[in-house]
Amino acid sequence: MILAKVVGTVVATRKDDRLVSSKLLLAQPIDPRGKAQGNHLVAVDTVDAGFGETVLIVSGSSARMAAGLKDPKKKSKPDPPRDLTATPFVEGTTRGVGLAW
Repeated sequence: MILAKVVGTVVATRKDDRLVSSKLLLAQPIDPRGKAQGNHLVAVDTVDAGFGETVLIVSGSSARMAAGLKDPKKKSKPDPPRDLTATPFVEGTTRGVGLAW
């Protein structure tokens, strides 16, 4: 899992049909204190995150199984392609004894 802050959205005029109703987030990975680290990521939004909110981003099979991305009406159609998915909001982190932010 990657702790990240939402810094924007990605607009794609063309994308896989299974992702048409999905919002793409531009997220900046952060450390537990909120300091930016690493490169920006693009993730599928499953929690209706907004600018400035902190989310957990999952990758690999966890991203493919994230809630909100399966279409129960189309069981024969494969799940949407994705490698990174934003999951529940983060209220804060603790490290050792106190709250980091």
